[in-house]
Amino acid sequence: MSAGLFEALASRVRDGLPVAMATVVNGPDVGAKLLAVPGEAPQGTLGNADLDRVVTRDLIAELDAGTSGVRHYGPNGEARQDELTVFIETWAPPPKLLVFGAVDFTAALVRVAKVLGYHVTVCDAREVFATKQRFPFADEVVVDWPHRLLERVGSGLGQRDAVCVLTHDHKFDVPALKAALGTGVGYLGAMGSRRTHAERIERLLEAGVDESGLGRIHSPIGLDLGARTPEETAISICAEIIAERTGRRAYSLKETEGPIHVDTR
Repeated sequence: MSAGLFEALASRVRDGLPVAMATVVNGPDVGAKLLAVPGEAPQGTLGNADLDRVVTRDLIAELDAGTSGVRHYGPNGEARQDELTVFIETWAPPPKLLVFGAVDFTAALVRVAKVLGYHVTVCDAREVFATKQRFPFADEVVVDWPHRLLERVGSGLGQRDAVCVLTHDHKFDVPALKAALGTGVGYLGAMGSRRTHAERIERLLEAGVDESGLGRIHSPIGLDLGARTPEETAISICAEIIAERTGRRAYSLKETEGPIHVDTR
């Protein structure tokens, strides 16, 4: 690896910024490397421009998913060929979870999400409830209206990230949901009964949200696990987040056949 390529990689990893590296491990030009970061031209080369273009696309896709792995290509980046074997390694920052509403269920959701590796932000406009003392495991506790926080950070949300609206209050959750729908967040859930959500839908439609937007909202939030306690509810929510990210329907493994782990690349 050239000194410049190594320094670019090390700098981004050190600063917690997304970066991905491809290395030829079998075939011509073994050891050749290509470095990719979102929104910038790649650095290095794997041998030719066509191969670099295809692999750069795959590097960004793996980075968005937060995964690493081995891929096979033809000499010019052709799919379903195996003249070249390329190892793709990604360094992605932790996925983000924004929890709106400093309520009883929030503390449990924060704890479970931290176990899963999320960077968790709790946000509530009520200063007396949104305190670090109540949510010591949260990475950030923000006193503000949810939609205003999303105006500041929403552009940085992607498919690995999640927003959970737990406020049970239309004046908080309708603006928050509308703002979240304007982002690329991968999971958007809202707590409340079916009756509450029906009322919420009417208000969202009045606020200009269309049917496709409504379809992105998971409410009532979480998988049907029979959860009762805040901790059980938090697990059901996180399970739904995982299922949404992987594109899998939630069944008991006892009721399914075939491989447990499926390569979704």
